[in-house]
Amino acid sequence: MLKIGAVAAGFTRDLEFDLARVEQLIRHGRREEVQLLVLPDAALGGYLSDLSRSDHDDLPPALKLDDPLIAKIIAMAGEMVVCFGFCESDEGNRYNTALCVTGDGVLGRHRKVHQPPGERAVYTAGDRFEAFDTPIGRLGLMIDYDKTFPEAARALAVDGADIIGCLNAWPTSITNRAPRMNEDRQSRLFDLYDRSRAAENQVVLVSSNLTGSIGGMRFLGQSKVVGPGGDIVARTWSKAGIAIASLDVRAEIETARRVLHHLDERRPEAY
Repeated sequence: MLKIGAVAAGFTRDLEFDLARVEQLIRHGRREEVQLLVLPDAALGGYLSDLSRSDHDDLPPALKLDDPLIAKIIAMAGEMVVCFGFCESDEGNRYNTALCVTGDGVLGRHRKVHQPPGERAVYTAGDRFEAFDTPIGRLGLMIDYDKTFPEAARALAVDGADIIGCLNAWPTSITNRAPRMNEDRQSRLFDLYDRSRAAENQVVLVSSNLTGSIGGMRFLGQSKVVGPGGDIVARTWSKAGIAIASLDVRAEIETARRVLHHLDERRPEAY
């Protein structure tokens, strides 16, 4: 059995505060014997404060891969597999990046490929979806808006990912916010995409998300673990916390694919 934790939490521009919160969440996960902990997008430095503008004067701090703060999270992870998001600086470009690490170092990296309009003026887009091997199985990563595009999760599943971590900074609707969060259009879409991407690829999907607010952005939470049949097996709703589930990942996938094996039954030549 694999114990998986999907984090819902808020992060800020204060990197030391964020690092302390990451450490607290890793300690919590370790107490619960979590083996895979997926933190949200922008866990170091927070997310953009406004997606309706093309000019931004309050950007998340950009960090290089060899930044001491990254090294500290790697050390904190120890034997646990930990995924987290941050703004990566590389050769003058900014990337919305997710890292997967253990105490031994970086296992995998994903730079967000699909960008909503407000991000395009800030981040350079990534250009690939690649799965990678970890001590707890083969993983793939997406970052929030990536999951809107079925091809993203499908590419990871075709590349052998049994588990997909989707790190989110997913807000309530910017154009038509509902008075109650659970009635918000984006709340429904967030859950729909999580469940659909898991079910159509028959994989385990771990979806983390920010909580709280930054600038004009109010984040949904709703972190969850979804089984390969599209069933939510653990969730946080809108509150901060960790959704924890124990799954025999291979057995769950084999059961889901026993009669209908979606990946084997594709007809790429017809698409």
